[in-house]
Amino acid sequence: MTDHAASRGLGYAFRLLSVATLFTLLVSISGPEIGWNSAFANPATPDNPAAQNSAKMQRTEQITGKKPGETADHSKFEILQQDFKSGPEVTRACLSCHTEAATQVHDSIHWKWDYDNEKTGQKLGKRYVINAFCGNVASNEARCTSCHAGYGWTDMRKDPPAAPEAVDCLVCHADTQYYKKFPAKAGLPVTEPTMFGGKPFKVSNLIEAAQSVGLPQRDNCGACHYYGGGGDGVKHGDIDSSLDNPSIDLDVHMAADGGNMACSACHSGSGHVWPGSRYDMEAKPEARDEEGKKLPSFAMRRMNETASCESCHTDAPHQGKTLEAIKLNNHTDTVACQTCHIPEFARGGVATKMLWDWSTAGQLKDGKPFTKQDDKGHPSYDSKKGDFIYEENVQPTYSWFNGKVTYVTDDDALDTSKPVILNALGGSAEDENARIWPFKLMHTKQPIDAESRKLVYMHLFGQDTDAFWKSFDWPNAIKAGQAYMGKDYSGKFEFVETRMWWPITHMVAPAEKAVQCDECHVKGGRLEDIEGVYIPGRDDMPMINWFGYGLIILTIIGVAIHSIFRFATRKQRQH
Repeated sequence: MTDHAASRGLGYAFRLLSVATLFTLLVSISGPEIGWNSAFANPATPDNPAAQNSAKMQRTEQITGKKPGETADHSKFEILQQDFKSGPEVTRACLSCHTEAATQVHDSIHWKWDYDNEKTGQKLGKRYVINAFCGNVASNEARCTSCHAGYGWTDMRKDPPAAPEAVDCLVCHADTQYYKKFPAKAGLPVTEPTMFGGKPFKVSNLIEAAQSVGLPQRDNCGACHYYGGGGDGVKHGDIDSSLDNPSIDLDVHMAADGGNMACSACHSGSGHVWPGSRYDMEAKPEARDEEGKKLPSFAMRRMNETASCESCHTDAPHQGKTLEAIKLNNHTDTVACQTCHIPEFARGGVATKMLWDWSTAGQLKDGKPFTKQDDKGHPSYDSKKGDFIYEENVQPTYSWFNGKVTYVTDDDALDTSKPVILNALGGSAEDENARIWPFKLMHTKQPIDAESRKLVYMHLFGQDTDAFWKSFDWPNAIKAGQAYMGKDYSGKFEFVETRMWWPITHMVAPAEKAVQCDECHVKGGRLEDIEGVYIPGRDDMPMINWFGYGLIILTIIGVAIHSIFRFATRKQRQH
């Protein structure tokens, strides 16, 4: 073989190798490898029967933040076999063994309902914050404290009851089929037939409840958290009763054939104190040593001090060495995991409230309150609460977020020339601690003092004539609420538009149903309103575009010239 022939053969071989390499690269790009740890390595799907069979073998009890293996059967404890007459009686029995439990609970946000935010210097919590739903707890205690982790807190102006037996052990630890708090008794259950809202209310069986206690399951947490804001799914959008028994398409972590996780699998604290708070969040969790130095991503696994995706999946969750996996891992610096892996919220069949107009409340028909529903059967009007809009399968609103949230308090004068943001988010494209997060953005119309321009307290619940749900008299209800809290009131009020951001962190979809690249990298896409960052496909940069076009044209010209030269000199090369 001549040197020329050998050179030509090597040229052909090199071309074939290049084509093969390109083909391999294209194939790898077409199929991303999403890496799930532990139970998510092979998610059960209709196309994956092996994983389905494996999922069926999992324990029916949900996985919690503690290792499995209980050492006590509470049904065998003699002290729990007595005829309990009240919740506090059960608590006294519990504390005879769990001697430190009440002290621990007393030091938790579930008990105190207050939170000192070190980032903003604000005192927050249910005791103080006026939100965009039912407004305020103060002056409505008997109704609102039905979701307190205790018994008998009837006055927000005072601390919760100090007695150890005022702690409610059963609400978090008992089987929910035996126990339920009554909606209007400040956290107490009922043990005799009782009516509520014209219907019989569930009677709690305290003996069965006491003997059924164990680690909290989702329905324990959900007994309160599902129903925040006055109904199933009303407040959060990503937390509702559909998570009691979700499909794997609704939530890969909680589904029985997925992770089968209880809430405490992620909110895995100790001493009755759980990580995860709406008042102080970590938008970009990182593992650091005692000196504050950032540790490698693998060190983030199982960080019990934070309820975050990264605590299990690290900040490089997409496994494999494909170009797409590498690029997706690059995104985690600026895009929260939830942004891609929760494509919609309220998608379990329970609608969430997206708009609440208190200004229309109080209308009566023939002197009586009434309700209306929309064409999907969702509530659309209630004389007690006004007009609503409920929605399902809602695409989140996206925003930069660094974990800092600044709330409007009852001492802040408001600029009502535009909708008032009740909890302003910190963060921007220039903030190294910020990422793009998904949110439910709640739209509300609620009352303020017309002269001071401050939020006002609404006295809604009670049997007194000042309670709005009793008399439907706004002037008296607001006057009573302000007086109860010792707040000045001009005697005049008006309704203004407010907005409230609710982070979306639950209802995580399977990897194959995550948000696709072309849903964001396109004009008018999901991230259309995100500012301060260049998003290919959404944004135009003429200079870069023309530079790219120029390179393509020059490449084509170069290939053409090379081909013409090869054709023109083919005889000479053959000779």
